[in-house]
Amino acid sequence: MPIHDYQCRACSKRFELLLLAGEKPVCPACESGKLERLFSGGAAVSTSGTRARAMAVARGKAGAVKKEQDHAHAEYMRNHIKDHGGE
Repeated sequence: MPIHDYQCRACSKRFELLLLAGEKPVCPACESGKLERLFSGGAAVSTSGTRARAMAVARGKAGAVKKEQDHAHAEYMRNHIKDHGGE
């Protein structure tokens, strides 16, 4: 999944997008499809934007895992109380 740099021809906003194969990019500001692909520095270059997005994704996944663990623990406790008569 390559990261591409674009500039919107409609509103001149510059941005990066992580694209899957077959996806068509649109401007996040004006949703125009008239984009110019810019020279990219490469995948090894990390910007504050890419770091922030990666952290947001990681936090979302960690939150989902935590929610699943909390649910499993609550289910275990309900079953334990039911099986052991509230002891």
